Amino acid sequence: MSSHKKHSITLILIAILVIMSSTYKFLFNRTNNSINVLNNANLNDKLIVHYIDIGEGDCELIQMNNKFMLIDAGSGKYKNRVCNYLKSLGVKKIDYIIATHPHEDHIGGMYKIIDSFDIGTFIAPKVTTSTNTFKKMLVALKKKKLSIKTAKGGMIFQLDNNVKCEIVAPNSKKYEKLNDYSVVLKVTYKNSSFLFTGDAEKTSEKEILSKGYNIRSDVLKVGHHGSNTSSTQSFLKAVNPKIAVISCGKGNEYGHPHKNVLKRLNSIGCKIFRTDLDGTIILISDGKSIFKLKNHN
Repeated sequence: MSSHKKHSITLILIAILVIMSSTYKFLFNRTNNSINVLNNANLNDKLIVHYIDIGEGDCELIQMNNKFMLIDAGSGKYKNRVCNYLKSLGVKKIDYIIATHPHEDHIGGMYKIIDSFDIGTFIAPKVTTSTNTFKKMLVALKKKKLSIKTAKGGMIFQLDNNVKCEIVAPNSKKYEKLNDYSVVLKVTYKNSSFLFTGDAEKTSEKEILSKGYNIRSDVLKVGHHGSNTSSTQSFLKAVNPKIAVISCGKGNEYGHPHKNVLKRLNSIGCKIFRTDLDGTIILISDGKSIFKLKNHN
């Protein structure tokens, strides 16, 4: 065999090994918290949750087969990153969009998303602001002749036949802080569950607990980027997550995540992932266990 052919075969083998290694995941089993290496190439009937790294902000994509839901869109400066990420997954229609609350780091890129994809249902809390960011979003919605469905605690809808989505906040008509208007959503697929909290702070957390919602979840998207204004001990105890995901910017000026929040999360024994350290985080559920893809940046 010629040296040229040997070199070509070597390159092919290396490429195959790279592809194979990228399919390995870490398995989190709720019953024993063990981490096992798993090759899970078949993603049919799997719930896939992408915590997209967009710096100091929030943007999560949930997919089940050919259904997609986007929670927030990050700040305006990351709008192209989010759009390109979605397009790389073959997204053409977003069945549900949830704008948790009208802060720039959550809806700054929303107008670009609305312009770039077919949109099904658009959900947001009943609150307005006078910012250009909010106005841009409204203009984009109007161009597509889309209305806003008001988010309220107790609202339930299905992303897929087996994927239940329950809004557990907001529960009041008025709040002092814009963060407390945040839509808090629990997504359940068979025996696995995910809680998304936007920037909900202590006031909203207390309301959720007082309403008696079942918020116990395997995975918690930590509120307000890990700020000490959120994630009270009583709230964390009720959620009892095995995995916590914090979406925050590297070296951000706010000091997120706060050391006290990390301490509280560690006290309940959950595994912590952070977009500032881990990049985009992708979790996959088969309805029983939750798998983490190898770091995806």
